Amino acid sequence: MPGLADLRHLPSVDRMMNLPSIAPLIERHGRGVVTDELRGVLVDIREAVKAGAEVPDEAGVLASLISRLGYLEKSNLRPLFNLTGTVLHTNLGRALLAEEAIAAAVDAMRDAAALEFDLDTGRRGERDGHLRELLCELTGAEDATIVNNNAAAVLISLNAIGAGRQAIVSRGELIEIGGAFRMPDIMERAGVELVEVGTTNRTHPRDYIKAVGPETALILKVHTSNYRIEGFTAEVEGAELARIARDLGVALLNDLGSGTLVDLSRYGLAKEPTVREAIVEGADLVTFSGDKLLGGPQAGFIVGRKHLIAEINRNPLKRALRVDKIRIAALAATLKLYRDPDRLGERLPTLRMLSRKQPEIRAQAERLLPQVTSLLQRQGYGVEICPCSSQIGSGALPVDTVPSAGLRITAASGSALEALASLFRSLPRPILGRLQDGAMVLDLRCLTDENSFIASLSEGTGHALA
Repeated sequence: MPGLADLRHLPSVDRMMNLPSIAPLIERHGRGVVTDELRGVLVDIREAVKAGAEVPDEAGVLASLISRLGYLEKSNLRPLFNLTGTVLHTNLGRALLAEEAIAAAVDAMRDAAALEFDLDTGRRGERDGHLRELLCELTGAEDATIVNNNAAAVLISLNAIGAGRQAIVSRGELIEIGGAFRMPDIMERAGVELVEVGTTNRTHPRDYIKAVGPETALILKVHTSNYRIEGFTAEVEGAELARIARDLGVALLNDLGSGTLVDLSRYGLAKEPTVREAIVEGADLVTFSGDKLLGGPQAGFIVGRKHLIAEINRNPLKRALRVDKIRIAALAATLKLYRDPDRLGERLPTLRMLSRKQPEIRAQAERLLPQVTSLLQRQGYGVEICPCSSQIGSGALPVDTVPSAGLRITAASGSALEALASLFRSLPRPILGRLQDGAMVLDLRCLTDENSFIASLSEGTGHALA
């Protein structure tokens, strides 16, 4: 066993930093970072030597340094394979952008853009102007504005038209969205007083009519997009609620949550209320998301009556919640795709993945089965094709699933499956499936690049399972 005296052979920081092979690392990471990480490597080596390890030479120290710098540089926010079966996965960034949106965002990043500059007049313009006409055209609304997500859209709408007054909501619509954000909390922060009507499962027109008083500013209708109450239920539909609000002289704010601009039933999915339908029904304001069923980047849209949109745009919160040029460019490109509904399903990744048919996905599973089996079988894992069900995700159509197909991986023990899941997460391009009924299921609905998937899987099995 080497003695502690051997530590004198360990190269010093100064000696290592002057090696020609260190220069590319300094160029890439900076001298300060390389120096700090080298000191950390030498500390680890000293501890290892005290425990009986041999003292590495300069090449060994350099290899440890490169590995340490590589880990430091690696980001968790990197591309991965979403094989969870949830298409709009909140934890994985929700909608994938269309190529047109990606190109528009890159152009906006690369050069200066007329974000708030009117090229016709040479004067200051409005950033919302890049989207207003498109939103009005696609929804039939009088006017439109945009903030950074749908929770913000609800917040600023409530604050602008109801601060210091009352907002009436059905008890069955007081939802909690992701991250434990609850509608009553958002209303409180908006400065409106919540007035609950009806019961959890049944709310009638008379409940709203009875609750409206001198302090009522608006009625809030919330689309329960992330859950369903079934059985003995009743709710007041948007058109009737709009009539009640109009007759009683208060505004109706309809929060659609996920929001969609097209009838999803034409793509084989369950129907969701569209924004245009909510406007036609008579809602004064409609709020919805950009990064869910719409298929764009994160944003919160507000469309509706011109005078109410003007109130929202005058609200001081608007500046705090505004959207940058990159997202506006990507949103504009996404919205333009909706002008060509016949090709929308091909060009918008969200709709393309949601509308994939099970036979097509099963054929993909059959192509991949021999290769995946070859990589995993020798490690004791079994692989077979299985039918499965995909979810839309992000609160949309919560009880509806879409028939899909995937690969079912089995092992002798649950710990072996956990180890495989951990390995898959550690890959340069991680693979995420779901553990279900004693197996790992890789739902292939969202897999678009089979070659990269096999390459990533090969790298993992070639190193960690060897």
